[in-house]
Amino acid sequence: MKRRDLSAQSRADLLRLWALFQPYVGWMLAGALLALAAQLANVGLLAVSGHFIASMALAGVAGITFNYFTPAALIRAFALTRTGGRYLERLITHEATFRLLAQLRVWFYERLEPLAPARLQALRATDLLSRIQADIDTLNQLYLRLFVPVVVAALASVAVVAVMAIFSVPVALGTALLLAAAGVWLPRWLQRRGAAAGARVVQARTILRNTVADALGGDAELRVYGAQARWHARVQQQSEALLDDQRHLSGLSGLAGGAVGLCANLALWWAVIAVAPAVAQGTIAPAQLAMLALFAMAAFEAVMPLPLAFQMLGEQLAAARRIFAIVDAEPAVGSPPGESPTPVDAGVVFDGVRFRYDASQPWVLDGFDLTLASGSRTALVGASGAGKSSVLQLLARFWDCQEGRILLGGHPLSAYAPDDARGHIAVVSQDAYLFNGSVLDNLLLARPDADAASIEAACRAARVHEVIEALPDGYHTPLGEAGTRLSGGQARRLAIARALLKDAPILLLDEPTEGLDAATAGALYDSLASAMAGRTVLLITHQLGPLAGLVDEVAVLDAGRIVQRGSPAALAATDGPYRALQDLLG
Repeated sequence: MKRRDLSAQSRADLLRLWALFQPYVGWMLAGALLALAAQLANVGLLAVSGHFIASMALAGVAGITFNYFTPAALIRAFALTRTGGRYLERLITHEATFRLLAQLRVWFYERLEPLAPARLQALRATDLLSRIQADIDTLNQLYLRLFVPVVVAALASVAVVAVMAIFSVPVALGTALLLAAAGVWLPRWLQRRGAAAGARVVQARTILRNTVADALGGDAELRVYGAQARWHARVQQQSEALLDDQRHLSGLSGLAGGAVGLCANLALWWAVIAVAPAVAQGTIAPAQLAMLALFAMAAFEAVMPLPLAFQMLGEQLAAARRIFAIVDAEPAVGSPPGESPTPVDAGVVFDGVRFRYDASQPWVLDGFDLTLASGSRTALVGASGAGKSSVLQLLARFWDCQEGRILLGGHPLSAYAPDDARGHIAVVSQDAYLFNGSVLDNLLLARPDADAASIEAACRAARVHEVIEALPDGYHTPLGEAGTRLSGGQARRLAIARALLKDAPILLLDEPTEGLDAATAGALYDSLASAMAGRTVLLITHQLGPLAGLVDEVAVLDAGRIVQRGSPAALAATDGPYRALQDLLG
């Protein structure tokens, strides 16, 4: 029962992959037919050559004339067809392969992007990279290693047996049985024997990549704590586990090659044994003995790839299930069926919001109420873990609240498509990411059509223009991976400049001066004061000193709800949570 269930799941996965390949089915069939033509030409070439050589030898012994023009012409035709067919088959199948590869990666990314960040938090970056690269490369082998060999083997075997039956039915029947053994029974046996190992290989590669990535990322810590040897042993252990399964699969591959070769030789000897009596009786021409023997042996080239193809099927199906496990996940935030509304202003209202990241976890926000009037500037403060960053996550529609409602511009936030909601918001998060491109590339992410004057104005407001000008190529200087060419404070200022360049009506700032020295932080706040003009601003910060004159109101968050609100001066003069927070933060 278990085996039948697994087979049903495998068939469902293969059908689903086939549906993804539909846009390129023409290329796929063309490649398979060209491979079939080259295969049949190769079998015909060997068979006709055997007949031709045997006939020439017999004619020479008997001293009779022999019409060698017809077989010579057939040999040339088969040779040209084989050569041209193989060239065109390589050309077409590889074109189809590259198109399928691009299709699969784009398809996967399009379904991956809406899942971020909520549904991808449990997955590591190296795991996702492994799926989009190694697993999709493995899936792509289905066409070259499974589809084409199966189509060619099935059609070529039928054609070969049918032609062979014209000359000798016993030879055709024996060859058909051996072809079935080599092309049907042996692949199924190998698929069952290699399925578990193939699945383990896919998983072991991912685990090994994660371990090596950890080792490279934490090399300094491993050196400091003298843990390099232990980590090396872990990598060695995982490598050995991977190699054990690969050895098992290689052993099966060698066994398969030997078994197919054995079947081919048995077919040759069966043809000789079956036809020899008829040759002795004079009912079959002697030259046909050589032709049928070579014909039978050459037929097995068509089924030669099948055992390996089905042995690798376990690895390919495991890769498919890893991909499907991602794309089948439901986004944490859904899109409404209709068009997004047009906000009447830049106001934001949180009304009785309750939110938690998982049903098994406590509420992060529990009865959260906050109104941000259009054009107002509000600071949200509180101890670490109070839920401040979760407020930004909800407003950016990375998550949806479980209870209560959020209004954006007078309309429910849930009525906006996620991308449309984010179009009205600019965010500077604690871990704002800089891409491995130039400074200008990173800035233009916010507004691709921005002109040079707008870019410079945003950078000056963020106090980063002079830093950029000092770089070797100015705004065209490559930043390296994650912006490694800049210091932490410079990278933060560049992220702020990017947010300002977007020129959205709502600006969300999550610890914008984190990592900056006091002088630079003060200068940045002075710049932000003018940049905030006309925008609805929500500022999350632990630095309470600069808030006076920067924001209109401060809201203190504790245990998932607002416990105190007022101007910075009024709260500083009143005993309560804000004063306690001031004392705590120094």
